Amino acid sequence: MKIVVIVTATAAVAGVLIVGYYIYKRKTNFDKSEGKEKTDQKIEGLELPTFELDTIANATNNFSFNNKLGEGGFGPVYNGTLVDGQEIVVKRLSKISTQGINELKNEVILIAKLQHRNVKLLGCCIQGEERILIYEFMPNKSLDHFIFDQTRSKLLDWSKRFYIICGIARGLLYLHQDSRLRIIHRDLKTSNVLLDHEMIPKISDFGLARIFNGDQHEVNTNRVVGTYGYMAPEYAINGIFSIKSDIFSFGILLLELASGKKNRGFYHLDCNLSLIGYAWKLWKEGKLLELTDPFFRESYNELEAIRCIHISLLCLEHQPEDWPSMSTVVLMLGSDNTLPDPKQPGFLMDRKPHLEPDSSNKHGFSSCNEVTILLLEAR
Repeated sequence: MKIVVIVTATAAVAGVLIVGYYIYKRKTNFDKSEGKEKTDQKIEGLELPTFELDTIANATNNFSFNNKLGEGGFGPVYNGTLVDGQEIVVKRLSKISTQGINELKNEVILIAKLQHRNVKLLGCCIQGEERILIYEFMPNKSLDHFIFDQTRSKLLDWSKRFYIICGIARGLLYLHQDSRLRIIHRDLKTSNVLLDHEMIPKISDFGLARIFNGDQHEVNTNRVVGTYGYMAPEYAINGIFSIKSDIFSFGILLLELASGKKNRGFYHLDCNLSLIGYAWKLWKEGKLLELTDPFFRESYNELEAIRCIHISLLCLEHQPEDWPSMSTVVLMLGSDNTLPDPKQPGFLMDRKPHLEPDSSNKHGFSSCNEVTILLLEAR
């Protein structure tokens, strides 16, 4: 009798557990599918034109490696041509990306709301597991395609570089102050500045951007995102970001444009300094012109070039509260008024070469690829 009772009780408990597990799995699968459906609806709710997957596959030769332009944290990027002859750029969400869907939604929402002449988002493709964004094609690709290449850098004389510098500054000012949203880009770098057929710069890739409310000045985050070499110190170390975070990135970008040298991986053989440290050393010695790209030294405006490096050092000072706003930077670039002396920058540590010198590198310093990174658990 006891055995029958025990068997019956055991069977009942097992039945309850099985039914409970079935209900749990069913609910979990429903939540996943419902979340996926809500994600699709939220993106589609922005009334973007939609493309069929077959159309995009045909345009990119079935996402051929030969059509691949590069790859970032979002996933691979391809160029393609639609049936009507229009050239496009395709950003395809990587299936292994853990943050990609959030970046996709973020980028779509921000670009749709910006109403500015940045890179035009033509539409999206959401089909099965595919999440794809389609953009207008930029014939001159990105800024890093020119300034860090031995041959193509010669196509950017000083007047073109200064034009690009002022364009980037005005674009950031729009994001920070003049648009109906207050946006921090958080991943400003040369590869995220695209150039159209007239070499007009357009800030791109808003996957990591954040909208600030009118009364917000800074935010502390546990997930640090961005690119080494361009991240402001207080953000990289403490996870604190603000509009000033873009100011630091602009300072690095300005230094790279004026020098033709890449901050990330720069190593000076004589004085063992980073690019920022080397610029600071030349400032103190009154030799800033030695930092400029030798390819345009015969035709550039010396005072203008020195002024740009001077402004970059003001954007790279140790204390963020000392950095100028973008509105001030735009005024500095457009006037001949006397600039304040820069204070010592942060990140002046001596640096050992961590890569073998690239034989194709025009300046004889080492470099490495720029990729967007995610750092977890910043303090």
